[in-house]
Amino acid sequence: MRTKIYAVRHGETEWNKLEKQQGHLNSNLTELGRLQAKAIGDGLQKINFDKFYTSDLGRAIETSEIISSFIKMDFITDSRLRERKLGTLEGLTKEEFRNMHPDDWRLFINNGPDYVVPGGESIKQRYERAINCIEDLALQNMNKTILIVTHGGIVMSMMHKALHIPLIQKRSYSLYNGSINIFTISDKAEWNLEVWGATHHLEKYGLATLDDN
Repeated sequence: MRTKIYAVRHGETEWNKLEKQQGHLNSNLTELGRLQAKAIGDGLQKINFDKFYTSDLGRAIETSEIISSFIKMDFITDSRLRERKLGTLEGLTKEEFRNMHPDDWRLFINNGPDYVVPGGESIKQRYERAINCIEDLALQNMNKTILIVTHGGIVMSMMHKALHIPLIQKRSYSLYNGSINIFTISDKAEWNLEVWGATHHLEKYGLATLDDN
């Protein structure tokens, strides 16, 4: 018994373009981001989804609302699908954070999974929250196909889980806005990555996308 999960990263936001860290704060989709969401919806129209879940942060909801109009399915919000809470880093570029909080910057760039950004959470905390959520949704929908709209950090956590990548390892793979990723999870919590970083639905309409996380 397996659940198939389509995990989508939200469309491009204004802060993605400015390289500002969003965390639990919100930035609206750009015009390109809205076009990306339409392309995602178009690309998923032929999939028969049983459930549709989304992060409750604005950029994910905005993406989900557009997708929903294509696949004709309402979505369910789940706060566990939020991006990593970045505390004092939220709303800043990494350069601004480095200049304003040099000690925290040194800890942040070391990629230590237990390092908690002041007022935020650690990589490990985000990972555990994300994986617990995804496995819970998988068990609720065993032998079904579900869609999840979420954030780069959550999709990245799913990749680490499926491929047994240590949390301390820095990212060396794509993480595009509007990308589609497909996983399966068995009733024994066995993960499998089937598709990573698909952007053919964006390429169909000549849409660019950022790898910025």
